Amino acid sequence: MLCIYHQSTDPYFNIATDEYILKNIEEDCFMLWRNDNAIIVGKHQNTLAEINYDYVRENNIHVVRRLSGGGAVYHDLGNLNFSFTKTGKDSSLSDFEEFTRPIVAVLNQLGAPAKFEGRNDLMIEGKKISGNAEHIYKNKILHHGTLLFSSTMKNVSEALRINPVKYKDKAVKSVPKRVTNISDHLKTPLTIDGFTKRIMDYIIASNNNSSLYSFTEEDIKAIQKIRDEKYATWEWNFGHSPAYSFSKTIRTNGGTLEMNLDVNKGVIRKAKIYGDFFNKKDISEIEQALENTLHQEADIRQVLAKYTIGDYFFGMTGNDLIDAMF
Repeated sequence: MLCIYHQSTDPYFNIATDEYILKNIEEDCFMLWRNDNAIIVGKHQNTLAEINYDYVRENNIHVVRRLSGGGAVYHDLGNLNFSFTKTGKDSSLSDFEEFTRPIVAVLNQLGAPAKFEGRNDLMIEGKKISGNAEHIYKNKILHHGTLLFSSTMKNVSEALRINPVKYKDKAVKSVPKRVTNISDHLKTPLTIDGFTKRIMDYIIASNNNSSLYSFTEEDIKAIQKIRDEKYATWEWNFGHSPAYSFSKTIRTNGGTLEMNLDVNKGVIRKAKIYGDFFNKKDISEIEQALENTLHQEADIRQVLAKYTIGDYFFGMTGNDLIDAMF
């Protein structure tokens, strides 16, 4: 087994790394890595319905769709991630508990009474410390998980806080659970670097023929290509979302504004606007202009910039309309 300490903290690059290892490195692998502030959404989720858009924008939080299913999770530098890739005789490789067993063993050695619970979680005293997800590719599996070691809990809750009535879709929804940091349950204080080393030492000691591996220049170049062409794109992270209907009502200086959007493949197919506002020009011009526009702030702003918004919605601005669309 190749064991990798991955030094990058770029979320787009790191999620691309998982895919590269799964599809291009024949040996079984284990990797430890961390992301700078990011929300990682499951492959089958509606991204906008999983994030607190305003909070994410104001705090420059990256949003990345991963290759595996499951729910959305928040990553920061206080969160340690682990990835396994394993080859089998067929595609029946999925076993969440098997892959998390060494992690549980290390935690228990450190005095943290962790255990596997439910479908894919690690818990300490009824609180979640780790969520796990898997993806099958041919006869290989990618299993990756989070380890909340010393994350900023306010960011974890705020970044993933969303009003559930704004979106109607068939996407897989995340299920909120109480969470806790591993560092709060250790008998002896430990840094995240020390924790990382304890896990890697355990993996190497418990797997025959294990060896440390560093990415070559060719590896890094190939990963960068996957990052740039897939994981850093709006089309993958947002446009890949299932079709959904969006509705939001806000109060403005010009009155109440209710925005209703039908979106498919990230593109607004239909827009209907209601409210108790006054207008000089027909708002159907704005509704029609929004059709076939990406449900993305930059593109919507570009469309609205062509109009004097106050003529269509007395007392309102383009920012009001943007606020009503996210």
